[in-house]
Amino acid sequence: MKVVAPRGADDVMTSPSESGPDPRQIAIMGERGQLINLAYRFLGSLAEAEDVVQETYARWFALSRRQQEAIESPGGWLTKVASRICLDLLGSARARRERYVGEWVPEPLPERTEWIDGRPGGAAADPADRVTLDESINMAFLVVLESMTPAERVAFILHDVFRYSFAEVAEIVGRTPVACRQLASSGRRRVRASRAPAASAARRAGIVRDFKQAWEAKDIEALIGLLDPGATVITDSGGLVDALLHPIEGGERIARYAVEIVGGTPGLTILERTVNGQPGLVVQQSGVTVTVMAFDVAGDRITRVWAVRNPDKLRPWAVGPRQ
Repeated sequence: MKVVAPRGADDVMTSPSESGPDPRQIAIMGERGQLINLAYRFLGSLAEAEDVVQETYARWFALSRRQQEAIESPGGWLTKVASRICLDLLGSARARRERYVGEWVPEPLPERTEWIDGRPGGAAADPADRVTLDESINMAFLVVLESMTPAERVAFILHDVFRYSFAEVAEIVGRTPVACRQLASSGRRRVRASRAPAASAARRAGIVRDFKQAWEAKDIEALIGLLDPGATVITDSGGLVDALLHPIEGGERIARYAVEIVGGTPGLTILERTVNGQPGLVVQQSGVTVTVMAFDVAGDRITRVWAVRNPDKLRPWAVGPRQ
């Protein structure tokens, strides 16, 4: 999504004494990737993250040139504004989710490399407490973030993921550094409690590939062997397309349901794709992406599957991920 500045921003982008673009304003627009990275992790929605960044830039361009030049760190100012907008949105998100039809799953990302654009600096007291930017977009991690309070989520992401100091976090969240440290620590405990022994990247890819092949072959026994007996599938349709509104639990139930879908829907193509930095699958019908699936793998079994079918959340996949 291209950021469109408010009317009059073209004048701001040009120095009054020069005909060329203002380097300071060019640098400001260069912060967009970082801001979307941040807002997506706060909100779990690429569309909402883009709206937040749009609003953030609108507020910047609404400032006079004198006001802009008085800001010592424009990048910091943009981050603070975007974070506060996200904090406000998170405060009302729970009410919105209660009205959502069926299960809500974070919006899946079709790309990976665009999102490794973190903020340097702010060394950790304990590097083991840090979460890498790569890890912080996987679906399992985003789902855990949904269980946090808005303040926990913002403090945890700013500090543990983006390396902001607690003094900086406090200024954004509106609490003391000590309180922000406690919030981040609480968020960290939630993440640690949710973690299962992880399979290697190669093993994860192999298991997802085996699942795809067994699914295409309608091999129920093979699917059952790949699924943990207590596995869960959560489907997000938003009530806009046909889908189960409640989770499916149990490896055998999931396997039989998966085979039923393939058998009852002609023209399906299942593709191996990276989804939020992890091996995933994309289901297309007549060339149109209708489902994006993310997986959680522990050991040699699939423990959770998130299947996003809400067409509003699949818009970034309309053209399909790059090969």
